[in-house]
Amino acid sequence: MKPTQTPDPQTLPLEEQLVGVNAKTGLYPGARSWSGGRFRILGKGPLESYCYHVMSRTCGGEVFFDDIEKEALRRVIWRMAEFSGIKVLTYCLMSNHFHLLAEVPHRDTWLQRFDGPQGEAKLFDHLRTLYSRAYLGLLRDELADFRARGMAVLAEQRIDALKKRFCDLSLFVKEVKERFSRWFNKRRGRRGTLWMDRFKSVLVEGQGEPLRTMAAYIDLNPVRAGLVKDPKDYRWCGYAEALGGSRRAQRGLCKAQGKPVDAWKSAGAAAAYRCLLHAEGREVKDAQNEKVVTRGVTVESARAVLAQKGKLSPAELVRLRVRYFTDGVVLGSKEFVEGVFEAQRELFGPKRKNGARRMAESDAPFYSLRQLRLKPLG
Repeated sequence: MKPTQTPDPQTLPLEEQLVGVNAKTGLYPGARSWSGGRFRILGKGPLESYCYHVMSRTCGGEVFFDDIEKEALRRVIWRMAEFSGIKVLTYCLMSNHFHLLAEVPHRDTWLQRFDGPQGEAKLFDHLRTLYSRAYLGLLRDELADFRARGMAVLAEQRIDALKKRFCDLSLFVKEVKERFSRWFNKRRGRRGTLWMDRFKSVLVEGQGEPLRTMAAYIDLNPVRAGLVKDPKDYRWCGYAEALGGSRRAQRGLCKAQGKPVDAWKSAGAAAAYRCLLHAEGREVKDAQNEKVVTRGVTVESARAVLAQKGKLSPAELVRLRVRYFTDGVVLGSKEFVEGVFEAQRELFGPKRKNGARRMAESDAPFYSLRQLRLKPLG
């Protein structure tokens, strides 16, 4: 009998490689408690929320992430943001470091959603974003046991300990890095520290020019690094994800521009931000205007974007939705897709009444048989 060969993890399909990232937290031994860290400037005034630019680098900048690992880090960031109550306004994941522009709400205000008779039930619904059903079942049993034995105080302390993890920038980033590190080390077969020191953070005024400029600085990272000529073509940043149809990324960039969260397309937030990126990100040349001193968007490209008032053509919008060309199953006009659906209706469930699905956020007259969660061009 031949020994079974273990497949190389990096040759497996994308979703199989990311299975550990997508899994919810259960019980595991050796879980570390949260600890303090170095001094930081944190917003503690009367405002409802405060914004921060967060940056963290791998040890010595010597560990480099491939595309699968960037995707894993992106998923961990979004999941932990949803759990923590923190809003990601934009981000950029580079090969050996990442940037985040995060809005941290006032904890007491945010926690009001768990007040009242149904507060604990709402809390458990929220915990499902991160924790497994088995873990939550054990937690319910633990709370019920405390109360049955007349130790309601201990039950409340247990609940308060969970609530302390919300709306805390340090705990949010710490858990993002620890969760990703465990997955990364397992994938690479490595041990030891992945990240260099704790993260750096800058408190940013949560409105107006400072916030817009910081968002643009983050999304322009791949252009300054010479990886792409236009930030829309770098898959691992908030701007490209927003162009790919991600509503959460669009809402974040609307907030960064001081616009309503639904203004990405209807109120011109997408075009305005594109103009900002090309105005702020232009390359810098020497006194002779010959040698590039600081990489960025070319003058020609900036002029073209500003002349077009930041609007992308239908062809460019289609190109930014590459999943349709690989996972859409059927792609074409509405009539064509409906015809295919009608001819093979038995393949679909009884609740499916029609086949054509408009390509999200696109002016192009294309339809697909599947409504996809979109992924921008890599």
